[in-house]
Amino acid sequence: MGGAGASARDYGRLPDGRLVREYRLDNGRGLVLTALDWGGIVTSLWVPDGSGRSDNVVLSLRDLDAYLAGAGSHLGVIAGRYANRIAGASFELDGVRHRLVANDGPNCLHGGPQGFGASLWRGVPQPVAADGSVSLLLERESPDGEMGFPGTLRVGVRYTLGTDQSWRVDYEARCDRPTVVNLTSHAYFNLAGAESGSALDHRLTLHASRYTEPDATGVPVRHCSVDGTPFDFRRERAIGGDVGYDHNWLLDHPLDGALHLAARLCDPLSGRWMDVLTTEPAIQFYAGTWLGGSLTGPGGARYKRGTGVCLETQHSPDSPNRPVGPDWPSTVLRPGEVFRSTTLHRFGSSLVS
Repeated sequence: MGGAGASARDYGRLPDGRLVREYRLDNGRGLVLTALDWGGIVTSLWVPDGSGRSDNVVLSLRDLDAYLAGAGSHLGVIAGRYANRIAGASFELDGVRHRLVANDGPNCLHGGPQGFGASLWRGVPQPVAADGSVSLLLERESPDGEMGFPGTLRVGVRYTLGTDQSWRVDYEARCDRPTVVNLTSHAYFNLAGAESGSALDHRLTLHASRYTEPDATGVPVRHCSVDGTPFDFRRERAIGGDVGYDHNWLLDHPLDGALHLAARLCDPLSGRWMDVLTTEPAIQFYAGTWLGGSLTGPGGARYKRGTGVCLETQHSPDSPNRPVGPDWPSTVLRPGEVFRSTTLHRFGSSLVS
């Protein structure tokens, strides 16, 4: 295999003429990631199996026009300024009610229709580090009032490929006025290969004893025990197609700033597995429930229900409207503070030829 490194190419132009670039990271050991500065979209993630055969394991589209047309799926984007839902597209902070832009029924989802996943970032490839890792820094300034959120927010997101076959995402943000922040990656995974069919036969483990029961619009009603429910993934089992999963789980680990194992996803066919470690208190597991076949991969495969699944590490939905406590850690960021969050995806294979 070749050496580690980063490169870039012109990818396309937005309707207003702005150039979009695609960046390529290669860890020199078979792990390759490509991403756009538009939305931070991960356009491919090539992962070898135990025999060394590589497949792209994230759902992707053929070109920029396809991403713009399919923006509602949030395929591969950085979701923010507030990932997941805020009920009624509003929240109160320091006695002031802030009205957001509703884009999911009455709610604001993933920061609104022009959230971080539909914005142009500045891409800065980084030199190969001393430990052999290679990374891309994406930077953006979200202006005061964007989609209704208060304060200017300066954000940096770093994608890093490690020599241990990992993809790490580090988030950092600072503000000039009190605001709320919740960031995640909305990559859709299919460890058998993005255009190989359903991922619902993948086996999943979630280190979570409680999940969040939603109302009909996806807003939390209460936190419930997973005991005796289809939401109990504490022991590895197949995802299956009976339940349209798009739910939040409260992770069992402490919120102490350290990385903790949150989930494992395994594909029995290829043998590939992915561990997800995070500093976040919750994870939204979305089983591609609303994929209806309108999106098409570069090879022509139609993405249908369950073709890919998301494991979105984050704070719980609608946290800005809930009293702060152990089950609802604060998502408020104030001037002088630094928002930091990290999620690590580590890949391997149980099959070796």
